[in-house]
Amino acid sequence: MAIRVALHHKTSYHYDRSISLSPHQVRLRPAPHSRTPILAYSLTVNPAQHFLNWQQDPYGNYIARFVFPERTQELSFTVDLIADLTVINPFDFFVEKSAETYPFDYDDALKFELAPYLQPEPTTALLGDWVQRFKAAMAAKPMNTSDFLVFINQRLQADIGYLVRMEPGVQTPEQTLSLKCGSCRDTAWLLVQIMRQLGLAARFVSGYLIQLVADVKALDGPSGTKVDFTDLHAWTEVFIPGAGWVGLDATSGLLAGEGHIPLACTAMPSSAAPVTGMADFANVTFSHEMTITRIHEDPRVTKPYADDQWARIDALGHAVDAQLAADDVRLTQGGEPTFVSIDDMEGAQWNIAAHGDEKRALAGKLQQRLKALHAPEGFLHYGQGKWYPGEPLPRWALNIYWRADGQAVWHNPALLATDDTVDTFDDTDAQRFAAALVAELELPAGCVIAAYEDVMQLLLLEQKLPANLDPTQATLKDPAQRRRLAQLLEKGLGEVAGYVVPIKPNEATGDWRTSQWPLRRERLYLTEGDSPMGLRLPLDALPWVLPEDVEPIFNVDPFAARAALDAPAKAKRKTAKEKAALKENPDPREVIHTAFCVQVRAGRLHVFMPPLVRLEDSLALVAAIETVAEKLAMRVRLEGYPPPWDPRLRVLAVTPDPGVIEVNVQPSASWSEITENVTMLYEAARQTRLGTEKFM
Repeated sequence: MAIRVALHHKTSYHYDRSISLSPHQVRLRPAPHSRTPILAYSLTVNPAQHFLNWQQDPYGNYIARFVFPERTQELSFTVDLIADLTVINPFDFFVEKSAETYPFDYDDALKFELAPYLQPEPTTALLGDWVQRFKAAMAAKPMNTSDFLVFINQRLQADIGYLVRMEPGVQTPEQTLSLKCGSCRDTAWLLVQIMRQLGLAARFVSGYLIQLVADVKALDGPSGTKVDFTDLHAWTEVFIPGAGWVGLDATSGLLAGEGHIPLACTAMPSSAAPVTGMADFANVTFSHEMTITRIHEDPRVTKPYADDQWARIDALGHAVDAQLAADDVRLTQGGEPTFVSIDDMEGAQWNIAAHGDEKRALAGKLQQRLKALHAPEGFLHYGQGKWYPGEPLPRWALNIYWRADGQAVWHNPALLATDDTVDTFDDTDAQRFAAALVAELELPAGCVIAAYEDVMQLLLLEQKLPANLDPTQATLKDPAQRRRLAQLLEKGLGEVAGYVVPIKPNEATGDWRTSQWPLRRERLYLTEGDSPMGLRLPLDALPWVLPEDVEPIFNVDPFAARAALDAPAKAKRKTAKEKAALKENPDPREVIHTAFCVQVRAGRLHVFMPPLVRLEDSLALVAAIETVAEKLAMRVRLEGYPPPWDPRLRVLAVTPDPGVIEVNVQPSASWSEITENVTMLYEAARQTRLGTEKFM
């Protein structure tokens, strides 16, 4: 996936009279060791009457030596080259075992060959002080050589500011440290001297720097240039046994990459000047121009289409939409794109495992970003996902719900607990919330049932453990059952696990019904497990009615026409007479088997949603929960059964799959809608440090 660019560089001198020129040496040809492939190169010189000899200086750099036999009023040098900017990994090198950690020594033969690059200038006060402080900063232990190069480069970049300096020559290291700023050549020469003070061979590099506008903004640090540009630049190269010369750009704090094209590498800056020579005395006008032009771009992940290609695709998409509308065809398209972490491509959770702590954390962040984009007045729902054989627990499902008509479902997002919020609620708060929600639903206060973990079952399980094992000291390597037991024992076996309220909507009247739960034991004990308490209710222990007395519940026909949802409004309150007539079991022939639950886990208040058939009932319950949360100033997390499927409600889900995070995208009904949804999703994933690339 290459980008090929054409670089144009012209330097011109216009004199006010004809003058004689001495032989000129030009160092404007990419050096032999340039890692960036140069596909074409030309050097054009005016006056056209000249003699040219290509040479190599003592350092191996290419030098064009020009002799001008005639007098002239103009002198110009024009470089045109084509570079292949295929991405270069600056760390793609090996290091000899003897140099794997810094400090290290060159062997005698290498020292002899590198002698010009090892000779430092006399140490000055500020330079000596900087070197000593740097040594102290890394004195704790030997440092990996690659880490050392990054560390010293970034440290100097932070200490020395960059400025454009038009004066000729290079500042001394003392001047640069005193001013705390300098041009690229000043900082490069300072780093050369620092490296030599530290016993490393370093050389000064003059070359071209090409910077292109990034396809996407950087997640870490600055995004770089806003326009494609090129300029003459200077940086440092240090010699590492096994790796050879490694480029360090102290101006940016980065290692040299594909955009760094060396022209001359020397022991002294004066030997790397692009053009050297003399002319007769005269008034001169100097001009300099540099341009960069993209001439070829391969498709790549960050930019699969050129602008004109995408314009044609977009136009075709709208044309297809128009044809579908003309033929009265209704088509929707969803999708299940998958993502992986850009920071850990080798971990099991990003290759084979469905579950993982980092995967769950990133999924939560992605869920919040997508809610802000699609459903600012929707609500988050933490449900149970797929459960495959061999997996100890069901997978999680992070859902986002919002109304298709744009009306608010949840008004105050601050009342929704997320992975980032920290709460310290306890069982008393859960009891308060359950009682307040019962009052909001206008149900009798006595219908709240306290639920407990099954003490007898847990004690029996504890007795089966080895005598020398403390179950409260479980670690992540222990079985899931032991970890759960440890958590329960730490809380206390006799403590309330949460609160249950049996409810059922009354479709005829629009209110809610409840009933007592006749229990065989003195308390309501949850079945064993790790799931939320709403999934562990002992429903099998509750009595049922005779088949002929069962009140039928009919699911809504998925193809039936739906009336528009009412605008969110306060529920109609019962009169005092109606409240007085409330009964805990309005229908003695039925025991309601659906319930909402309120439970505190890890300090968060969880409200478990019961299974409901009608969307209107589900939204009414959500509205009541928000009303209570607002009154009590409590953040809540909604979990349990999702709202019933209904075209009037949109849903977007973030779920785990082996090696990836999967996003179940809401259906789109038009080309514009699907392009907008996909664009927002991939940008939200990128901001969450998720990507779509896998390198095997």
